Amino acid sequence: MATVTPEMTTGKTSAMDYHALNAMLNLYGPDGKIQFEKDREAANQYFLQHVNQNTVFFHSLKEKLDYLVENDYYEKEVLDQYSFEFIKSLMKRAYGYKFRFPTFLGAFKYYTSYTLKTFDGKRYLERYEDRVVNVALALAAGDETLAEHIVDEVVNGRFQPATPTFLNAGKKQRGELVSCFLLRIEDNMESIGRSINSALQLSKRGGGVAFNLTNIREYGAPIKQIQNQSSGVIPVMKLFEDSFSYANQLGARQGAGAVYLQAHHPDIMRFLDTKRENADEKIRIKTLSLGVVVPDITFELAKKGEDMYLFSPYDVERVYGVPFSDISVTEKYHEMVDDARITKTKINAREFFQTLAEIQFESGYPYIMFEDTVNRANPIDGRINMSNLCSEILQVNTPSTYDDDLDYVEVGKDISCNLGSMNIALSMDSPDFGKTVETAIRALTAVSDQSNIGSVPSIARGNDMSHAIGLGQMNLHGYLGRERIFYGSEEGIDFTNIYFYTVLFHALRASNRIAQEKGRTFEGFERSKYATGEFFDKYTEQEWKPATARVQELFDKSEIHIPTQDDWRELKALVQQHGIYNQNLQAVPPTGSISYINNSTSSIHPIAAKIEIRKEGKLGRVYYPAPFMTNDNLEYFQDAYEIGPEKIIDTYAAATQHVDQGLSLTLFFKDTATTRDINRAQIYAWRKGIKTIYYVRLRQLALEGTEVDGCVSCML
Repeated sequence: MATVTPEMTTGKTSAMDYHALNAMLNLYGPDGKIQFEKDREAANQYFLQHVNQNTVFFHSLKEKLDYLVENDYYEKEVLDQYSFEFIKSLMKRAYGYKFRFPTFLGAFKYYTSYTLKTFDGKRYLERYEDRVVNVALALAAGDETLAEHIVDEVVNGRFQPATPTFLNAGKKQRGELVSCFLLRIEDNMESIGRSINSALQLSKRGGGVAFNLTNIREYGAPIKQIQNQSSGVIPVMKLFEDSFSYANQLGARQGAGAVYLQAHHPDIMRFLDTKRENADEKIRIKTLSLGVVVPDITFELAKKGEDMYLFSPYDVERVYGVPFSDISVTEKYHEMVDDARITKTKINAREFFQTLAEIQFESGYPYIMFEDTVNRANPIDGRINMSNLCSEILQVNTPSTYDDDLDYVEVGKDISCNLGSMNIALSMDSPDFGKTVETAIRALTAVSDQSNIGSVPSIARGNDMSHAIGLGQMNLHGYLGRERIFYGSEEGIDFTNIYFYTVLFHALRASNRIAQEKGRTFEGFERSKYATGEFFDKYTEQEWKPATARVQELFDKSEIHIPTQDDWRELKALVQQHGIYNQNLQAVPPTGSISYINNSTSSIHPIAAKIEIRKEGKLGRVYYPAPFMTNDNLEYFQDAYEIGPEKIIDTYAAATQHVDQGLSLTLFFKDTATTRDINRAQIYAWRKGIKTIYYVRLRQLALEGTEVDGCVSCML
């Protein structure tokens, strides 16, 4: 039986010591330098003052595992796939690396949000290494070698599973391992009703859910040939907002949703107005994220100063026999304008973009998906018509049909996101870069293979057909700063290009190996650009190598082989012969909490501040230093507002050409920015081949009297 150490008995002053030490990170020391050592001391004191005193103690590993299984904390089925001796050796392997959290926030985030706690939430049952081992055992599904590889990559920080996977894997009481979901809605009450149920089912399992509203008929459209009957998309949005606020994953993750609408939908301006600060409460959308799907034709019309026509989804589907979201508006635009059978209205295209910028200026929304850019780059047969809650998932979907009882007549193909991210800096230090990428691909594939969300059959079917995953990246700015390269510089963009180019090669090679081992590809492989070989043309017909000596030096120093044209030709032949297992391989998410526990700069965008300030519940303000930043390399850690949107877009454009899905691109503007500046950035992003824009962030002016002399985050 387990014994429990006494509750923490230190007084309030002592208990705040680690918090006070962390706060010193934001004050210059007597020598005028940032006190990085105080944050490391805070992390150490957090363990001494809090974690160690609130952790359940076991006399042996066997006692611990027996207790966790018998009391429904761990899944017995996971552990039963291995011998006890192997589990013991894997624990020894994990603890042998002597892992330590380098920052206080990293440790605090882990113990607050990830580690296994007693059911009353008061005591800890896992150390970091325990969580890593249990995740590895769960994902490896009995494969001892893979379990060892996952432990190696995660403990050493080179790969980090996404929050749902790292939080839930191996636990008895858990949500799904999947990060988020995308579902399309058709223009009928059955589809809308089923979607509400799906929102509840998926949200309670911990996933963010996005819905495509483009096919829903507009406000005032006819129902059963009676004019002015449809209420449009806004009441549906209200239903979703209420659903997400009601359902969450046992309180561990709040429900979150997004809705996407085509720019040429007649409700588009009403849709945008829901995020205005002064919107009427009847239409105002507070917690739902908004995304707009913008085709090339919209930019072309704005460039000419012309009106843009908005087309009735009801009529479009009636005329073309397919839902509005499955039509290329750019290709069919003039044809639809001339078709008298399609009801249409018009607005000024430039005014549309002006409104888009105004709403982004006020709220940060909507996200933007550049529809034609996305579909030109799509290697998979079919059309992409929406994205997800973080705007990085770009996959093909197909509609479902239902009977009057909401039962499926035909199960369509919807989308789930199986995510995890590599730490660029530590991966560049990997003793075997290809093995790091392959282990990450295998771990993510396991998430897909082990997920079967039967409560939403279209999600289960889509996952089974596609085995789609999204390998992300983080800590680009941390790595560039460490190597004394400016973010957005020629060398910084060159590195980004070659790094993502190299990751793609190893990701495809890993997926090809999995296909050979399993004797199976994703469904529809034979209709993909991988099967025809077209996908590989840009890699076999031209040479990709560093454009700068500095980047060549970085890869040489790390002993990372940059794939040659011959390497690509060999891989192309293998893929055409055996296929690949995963329909989609890469997607770069914004990496929130996992970047803190992994000590990474978030995603591949620049830091928002040298010392980031976060509010963490009752603890209040917590400070997080940019990873790899020291008092000697501060100049290389310019913040995103200083760097400006163009260099960020250039960096993302370099990565985008090697990523089959999307990248969560946030644009940062100084407080002097105008809506015109936002419009310029949108146009620049579109021209550079960016697929999606996530948030728009404006630097807020500091409140009068809040700046403190010697405050790092205020003065730098």
